[in-house]
Amino acid sequence: MSQIQVGDTLPSVTLKYCPYDPTLKDACGIPQPLSTDSFKGKKVVIFGVPGAFTPTCNNNHLPEYYQKYQDLVNKGVDQVVCISTADAFVMDAWGKWTNVGDKVIMAADGNGDFVKATGLVQDLTKAGMGAVRSKRYAMVVEDMKVTYIGVETKFGVSVSGAGAVLAKL
Repeated sequence: MSQIQVGDTLPSVTLKYCPYDPTLKDACGIPQPLSTDSFKGKKVVIFGVPGAFTPTCNNNHLPEYYQKYQDLVNKGVDQVVCISTADAFVMDAWGKWTNVGDKVIMAADGNGDFVKATGLVQDLTKAGMGAVRSKRYAMVVEDMKVTYIGVETKFGVSVSGAGAVLAKL
């Protein structure tokens, strides 16, 4: 599939996540399904990262969304979702380690279904990270329609950062 574009409808894909529960400090419990269909009627910011706990993702990308969460909400965003091609347990641990709480939904695309369906997949075999990894991107989805998409073409965070998304809202 070609890469998803502004104006396209978000594909129906089921991710996995561990609902935020402050009483579960070390365990995820049972991962729950998170269907992209649940974004109907909402304004959702989705950002994708190649790997949980990796330096750029951990130090630059995720923290900016947490820090600018209220600014995003003030612009009408209903949910902020971080997607990585990891499992729900890794995503839950990363969310807890970075203390994002309930502000960012840490969603797992373990089989790469979402990145394949949106054309946002990349092969990082040469980096030892596997053949099915997410590109670094951000998108704004309003009632299932993509209204902004920023995909990084160089190392680092620019068009996929929270600041770039805020400028487009």
